[in-house]
Amino acid sequence: MAATSPLFDGGQIFHRKALAERLARQVLHISPTSASSSGLFLAAPRRTGKTTFMRADFAPALETLGARVIYVDLWADRKADPGEVIVAAIRTELTKSEFVVTKVAKSLGITGAKIGSVDLSLDRVGLGKDVSLVQALAALSDDANGPIVLIIDEAQQAITTQTGNDAMFSLKAARDELNAAHFGLRVVCTGSNRDKLAMLRSSKDQAFFGAPLIDFPPLDEGYVKWFCDNTTELPAKLSPEVVTPLFREAGNRPEILGAAADQLRFDLALQPGDVERRFSQLVEEQIAQANDDFLEVFHSLTPIQSAVLRVLAAAGRRYAPFESRTMEKYGVALGGEAGDGELSSANVQQALAALQEKGLVWRASRGVYAMEDHSLSDLLRREGYLEGL
Repeated sequence: MAATSPLFDGGQIFHRKALAERLARQVLHISPTSASSSGLFLAAPRRTGKTTFMRADFAPALETLGARVIYVDLWADRKADPGEVIVAAIRTELTKSEFVVTKVAKSLGITGAKIGSVDLSLDRVGLGKDVSLVQALAALSDDANGPIVLIIDEAQQAITTQTGNDAMFSLKAARDELNAAHFGLRVVCTGSNRDKLAMLRSSKDQAFFGAPLIDFPPLDEGYVKWFCDNTTELPAKLSPEVVTPLFREAGNRPEILGAAADQLRFDLALQPGDVERRFSQLVEEQIAQANDDFLEVFHSLTPIQSAVLRVLAAAGRRYAPFESRTMEKYGVALGGEAGDGELSSANVQQALAALQEKGLVWRASRGVYAMEDHSLSDLLRREGYLEGL
């Protein structure tokens, strides 16, 4: 369905309302046999429409069912501490209602003529100081007379700092309190890397241990048909039969199709009979260019950086950077290029830090490493760079 959503400032977009309504009902459903009240984790590759769906379809569907939705994007400001970003979003929601601010302030003994003032409340009622996340979310739930749903986009960033880890455990405490004594709290976490997202719920020392982790359904033929119907101003219409396999090859990324269509619009010499052939060619070029851009960065790495990256890509979740077996793998990757003393833990640590700065490697606060983008591992494997590792 195509429409302009008042909750999403993105013009005309493809909506997935049936999926949103089904997911919203499942998230809010209360069942003694369900673990969804512990949280829900949704994984999808980058740039495949996940964030658009969350903001334009899922949040409105939740609100229709009576939930109060708080949306947080931990990639909106990559320099900000993710824990502070979560707290700021809840603080902003809290201060939207003067009644809620007043109620919380009075419960803490904060009184005065300006108790309803947002400025005063932000100074005196700052989350993490006078008001806990539990108190703030409980007040919001009571004010809404319904459940709170906190959507954390790119949630894996939360465990890259201690403050982020602390925020997740505070949310666990709030979830337990609201589900027991108020109207409920649901935490929905999304991420563009399944392995990284799994770190938030796969071990007993994580706040949301045992919460379900599912793959977010990719855009399908319905999107392709919508794209073809709405790609106008071309000499001839694109057919779903031609576009669908190209979309799959592009990793279900709408921007690849959009970029190719934009180039066609400005090809003033384009003839009707050439539209689909040229579109296919441009999509293939877009895919190749994205791969070439990464490979250009890859080939600029130092030998030790390249070796560390390839061993990490090959090992995946089994990667342990300083184990003797891993150090041997670095030697295999380096071949005869390893100089005396190059394969030291200190040099590996420096290589990992450099790869982080280049945006190729991601690190959790507890020292666990992963590829920043899982698709890069697939590309290195296809190109033969992971053989023997």
